[in-house]
Amino acid sequence: MLKLISFKNCPFVQRVMGALVMKNIAFEIEYIELSNKPQWFLEISPNGQVPVLVTEDKTVLFESDAIVEYLDDKYAPIEQVSAEQKALDRAWSYQASKHYMPQCGTMSSKDQQTFESRLANLVKAFAKAEKQLGDSAFFKGDYISNVDIAWLPLLHRAAVIRNRAGFDMLSGFPKVQKWQAALIDSGLADKTVPENFVETFANFYLKNTYLACLMDGTQPSVRANSCATSSCCG
Repeated sequence: MLKLISFKNCPFVQRVMGALVMKNIAFEIEYIELSNKPQWFLEISPNGQVPVLVTEDKTVLFESDAIVEYLDDKYAPIEQVSAEQKALDRAWSYQASKHYMPQCGTMSSKDQQTFESRLANLVKAFAKAEKQLGDSAFFKGDYISNVDIAWLPLLHRAAVIRNRAGFDMLSGFPKVQKWQAALIDSGLADKTVPENFVETFANFYLKNTYLACLMDGTQPSVRANSCATSSCCG
């Protein structure tokens, strides 16, 4: 059986899990703490990062893009597409995955100025998707494709932030909001994160951050650096 090594908040791992779930591939998962990486993990992971996928023949794969492509090559693809469409799908998937870390950086911002500066760069990705999306539920139609799986971590985390902190990263992008709702309603998000994901996520991004200030009802328009004050984030 395949083995996936992860930590609980990783968007790259969620993308790999999405591919595994959609292909109905059996796998087991082991979570590690990145602040205390076990020696056995450091010995098998070339860059010391997750995700790592150990195949049935004990080959150790790393880098989420490579892992997702391996799963498409090894197992039946979600859909049969031309070489040209496959290239386009990979390009749109990359538009998502390259923004995983910028979204993490935005969510972990300590003050309003930093948050808004980082968010301005992040929303450019959502603007591109808004322009590309049609009237269907998902990116390419009424079914979940590799592109949807790649965007799932971004859209799922934006949903958690909206629900917990009351801030919508997708404001002004109605097509992306509709797409987000379809993906959440599909149940795929819940199948690709641990049971306590929301609490783990909130403990990391909604404490001592600007988003925590919004959740606590602080008025950032009056106190631009309110999240840095002890009254808000102590």
